[in-house]
Amino acid sequence: MVLDVVGWWSSTAGSGISGSSWSVYIIKYLTRCYAPKWSTSIQFQYYLGVMTADESKKTSNREIIARCDDLSWQRLDRRLEEEIPFIWHHHPEMELTLTLNCKGQRFIGDHVAEFSDGDLAIVGSNLPHTWVSSERMNKGHPFKAKVIWFDKEWLDSIAQSTPEFLPLEGFCERAQRGLSFSYATKQKARPIILRLFEIPHRDGITSLLELLRLLAQDQHAVPLASHGVVQSINQSYDRINRVLNHLHENYEKAVGLNDLSEIAALSQSGLHRLFKKHVGVTVSNYIINLRIGEACARLAATDAPISVISQDVGYQSQANFNRHFLRLRLMTPRAYRNTFRSS
Repeated sequence: MVLDVVGWWSSTAGSGISGSSWSVYIIKYLTRCYAPKWSTSIQFQYYLGVMTADESKKTSNREIIARCDDLSWQRLDRRLEEEIPFIWHHHPEMELTLTLNCKGQRFIGDHVAEFSDGDLAIVGSNLPHTWVSSERMNKGHPFKAKVIWFDKEWLDSIAQSTPEFLPLEGFCERAQRGLSFSYATKQKARPIILRLFEIPHRDGITSLLELLRLLAQDQHAVPLASHGVVQSINQSYDRINRVLNHLHENYEKAVGLNDLSEIAALSQSGLHRLFKKHVGVTVSNYIINLRIGEACARLAATDAPISVISQDVGYQSQANFNRHFLRLRLMTPRAYRNTFRSS
């Protein structure tokens, strides 16, 4: 499957952890726990470069938005025939996304929520995020997402220099945590966004400012990510990043605290305190959630035997797998799979 896009779009992925905070890993943690389907074979092709889903889920992706020097904003008309795949990423630009003809889940910072046709959300600068589709409303049309990017500094400068756009002042700070807009605002914003993708890119600046002023005036918009995640984005957590990188690459294997302590250059008690402080759970619970989350994805997307799945995600004991699955999902693995077979 190939992305069908309007405008330049590229993404780069390093082989390790580069500059992104531990909060990016919370995205992967939450996705493994909650995402109904995980694509492991889809190839994502951009105008610059190709990466697979297997690669994307184990690296921290800083998306590069290719820009034109004489344009203040960028846009992407995303149309996919099979699904909107999980591909967690971040970028310095703010992002506004209108999703159409699909249902699924969106992940913004440490926030996870369901979305459906007409969902409208904004993502702050460098705030990790992704959308994952689970169902197409009209089977005869593709999954769609209208994506708009712009710089926080650009919008702030307009608010400070133009009285007519004073309502935009402070909007970027509110939006830094991500915002989900009220039904009334979504209804008003939808035709404006659709128009932005119908007219020449260069002619859209007036409509874009009209749209942003509308969004800034929505007093019922709901903040998404927690303050803690946003405050941590630009901080360096080299030790915890090394540990998290190792866990996400090796969760299906036996992961010992001695190895993790060496990776973090800490004692085991020091590692425990560091991990609990920044991630919010113990190392063992984090690994369990990674394994069960991956098992959920495989149960939903494949017909592999449950016993094989439990071994593939790291369990030597079927009983332990069943116990952990029931505790986290409140149902057995077979019952979980049946919810997808009956839908």
